[in-house]
Amino acid sequence: MTSQEAFESVLLAARAGAEWAWRDLYNEVSSPVLSYVRARGAPDPDDVLGDVFLQVVRKLGSFEGDRRQFRAWTLTIAHHRLVDNYRGRVRRPEVLSPVQELVMAAPQGDAEAAALEGLQLEEALSLIRKLPQVQQDVLLLRLVAGLSCEEVAAVIGRRSSAVRVVQHRAIKALRKEFSRLGVTL
Repeated sequence: MTSQEAFESVLLAARAGAEWAWRDLYNEVSSPVLSYVRARGAPDPDDVLGDVFLQVVRKLGSFEGDRRQFRAWTLTIAHHRLVDNYRGRVRRPEVLSPVQELVMAAPQGDAEAAALEGLQLEEALSLIRKLPQVQQDVLLLRLVAGLSCEEVAAVIGRRSSAVRVVQHRAIKALRKEFSRLGVTL
């Protein structure tokens, strides 16, 4: 059985409600989706991931394609969720209670190890977050989610040639910032 045939059988089983098939689909795309929404600065990435998979469950019957197209389709849903969440936060800003603020500030797990591990990643993400929104999306979808230019174009609703231009400009801007900071590539 080819990889495509195996993927199609997983899709058929998921559409029929097989738990193992849903687990396979989740394992297939949860990591890139979670990485993407975290890198985009979602306040609660796990909630966004849950919303994305609710959409996947609702719309799986309309999906047609291979494994890569499924990944791109799922990341498109994640991208739209992030846009919706951002618009909602702008309209209705969240006000945390003092208890919620303490819970959010409390360390979880080995805080020291997590801080050291995430320091370089956070520095890189802070530089990426200074870029215009579309450049952030293109870089994160290309580098974090591993999508092709054509797949990124489908996710953000642009032509693949425009994605290449945006990616080039983003990399040029990052190189300029690295040079200013004295970092060599």
